[in-house]
Amino acid sequence: VLVQWLRVLKLMSRTFDILTIIFLLPIFILLCILIYFLLFVETKGSVIYWSKRVGINNNTFFMPKFRTMKLQTPQLATHLLESPDLYVTFFGKFLRKYSLDEIPQIYSVLVGNMSLIGPRPALYNQDDLIKMRKKHGIDKMLPGITGWAQVNGRDELTLEKKVEYEIYYLQNKS
Repeated sequence: VLVQWLRVLKLMSRTFDILTIIFLLPIFILLCILIYFLLFVETKGSVIYWSKRVGINNNTFFMPKFRTMKLQTPQLATHLLESPDLYVTFFGKFLRKYSLDEIPQIYSVLVGNMSLIGPRPALYNQDDLIKMRKKHGIDKMLPGITGWAQVNGRDELTLEKKVEYEIYYLQNKS
């Protein structure tokens, strides 16, 4: 019975994700066109950056984001860069501040690699975070565009605190 209930919850979550995206699609499309134009004018290279991330069951996938960093930026979590402000583009600062760089991730939700709500997908090279999540079963959840740790501190959180919030979400999600 529990297995069937978990399947129903998973289906309800997926249905909620799809219906929410469909409802908000006109707004997303307008924002994407505006952001695409502004990034295209400001920077060289692709406007979309495909970031290698770790998803459910520690499987890797490529997650799209609007590119907010300069082309030669090392592939590290922003908080691990020595001087992150040197790498962020002018318009990228605005996009990051308001999380608008995350909008292309609706693609990852539509193809089933992510959900709207869940733990943020780790970068493929964040081994310490990946191990901590596996230890607590967080790796069994679909990652999300936003999650409990994200709204409670984002990059200002230590990995331990982030995982603590993710454990709370895992135990209390509904």
